[in-house]
Amino acid sequence: MSEPQTYANHRRLEPNMHFVILPVLLITWVSAIWQAIKHPNLHSTWFAILAFILLLAALTTRMYALKVQDRLIRLEETLRMQRLLSADLLARVGELTPKQFVGLRFASDAELTDRVHEALDQHLDGEAIKKRIQTWRPDTFRV
Repeated sequence: MSEPQTYANHRRLEPNMHFVILPVLLITWVSAIWQAIKHPNLHSTWFAILAFILLLAALTTRMYALKVQDRLIRLEETLRMQRLLSADLLARVGELTPKQFVGLRFASDAELTDRVHEALDQHLDGEAIKKRIQTWRPDTFRV
């Protein structure tokens, strides 16, 4: 069984993306640039452009997945906050930034109110919120 998720180990690397796809596309792009410099012609230049476009497509795809994940986190946390927060604090939820929502998702139900207060009153970013969490609520469904 793996160790429980904490601030120290909560970041996740996607092996296919981080260790295969992106490195291969980056090496291909650098190699294509090298070839275009060594043997400048339409074909080598076009290949370097194409390699860059493929790298950009992979990065864009990853960013889309992360953006959708952030939207889902905002929705999930808003629903959870409707259940747990007082009416006056719930009225201020719209002031939270996407990064604050991401940080708050790791707070247990018992400490969510305190963390929301701190996030709003002290303008904490997501990382600062995560560092203040006493009882970590793991998120194992991340992209």
